[in-house]
Amino acid sequence: MLERANPVSESRVGEGGWRVVVGTRLSRIAAIVAAFVVVGLVVLPAFASRALIQDLIFVFTMLALAQLWNVLAGWGGLITVGQQAFVGLGGYVLFAATVLAGLDPLLAIPLAGLFAGLVAALIGPLLFRLEGPYFAIGSWVVAEVCRLLCAQFKPLGGGTGTSLPNVVTANMWGLKPVQDLLAVRAPVARDVIVYWLTLVVVVATIAAIYAFARSRLGLALAATRDSMAASRSIGIRAHRIRYGLWIVCGVATGIVGAIVYLQKARISPDAAFSVTDWTAYVLFIAVIGGVRTIEGPVVGVLLLWALQHYLAQFGSLYLLLLGLIAIVMMLFLPKGLWGTFAERADIHLMPLRRRLRRS
Repeated sequence: MLERANPVSESRVGEGGWRVVVGTRLSRIAAIVAAFVVVGLVVLPAFASRALIQDLIFVFTMLALAQLWNVLAGWGGLITVGQQAFVGLGGYVLFAATVLAGLDPLLAIPLAGLFAGLVAALIGPLLFRLEGPYFAIGSWVVAEVCRLLCAQFKPLGGGTGTSLPNVVTANMWGLKPVQDLLAVRAPVARDVIVYWLTLVVVVATIAAIYAFARSRLGLALAATRDSMAASRSIGIRAHRIRYGLWIVCGVATGIVGAIVYLQKARISPDAAFSVTDWTAYVLFIAVIGGVRTIEGPVVGVLLLWALQHYLAQFGSLYLLLLGLIAIVMMLFLPKGLWGTFAERADIHLMPLRRRLRRS
């Protein structure tokens, strides 16, 4: 397929002067704009209200979770409804490390991710014996087992949960410098630190997934999703790639869970392992925006935030509306809002498709 746009990244194929084109001039402009947006978001706490910072924390955490689910399901074909297991484990490890072991929360966050990755590595061989809907159900069962185990852990409140002691958050690394820098109270400074952490995580997640999807491993993973038998016949080690992706996503999801519950400062089994909060909303974001696209979850999370902001007061009707929107989208726009728009307008801000162009 010919591409008139100037390439950003391309490689020569054969001797006939053909090039494999991935990026375009538009994607380069989008990257520059995105860099300015990230810089603006970094300095935003100096001007924004606490309410806006908390809203953005929600947007960033849900976007990171949606991107992680998107790469598992969209590229790996691993449709899971049990990612709340790693969110909950990340939150509980954060509480255990800070409340019981006396570690600083910022040090406990990577430990929470590593523990979630260890659990993902241990349960992976079992779950990978299952395919399709059986894998999805198996992942949900694992999450329920984790919830029941945490509910029996009495040092952290058992089934009722517990809160972070004030001494833990009051002595958190970086809290005093942020207070002095922005001239704010300790609770606001904690929100700002969490905001910066979520911003780093979501930017790193999007960048890593984009790089992975454009790599040879990403192509191999997409091939295993389309046809496992065909990919194995050409030497692709499908199991290893999917297993490695599963572990990495477990680590990242655990980190997100730890950050979420550092900001909430209270945890309970039902909240930490909630299917609605950490899986249903994530699926909504990915499906509405467009699976197998990087931009899709960005559109989806903004739509979810808007619906929550303006319709949450309607209670159960709000949840019914979310379900109705999801059903309509899957019936009439199965590629999602961004996926459908990008296909019809041929606009790709973060292009992944490889095209041949004669030099």
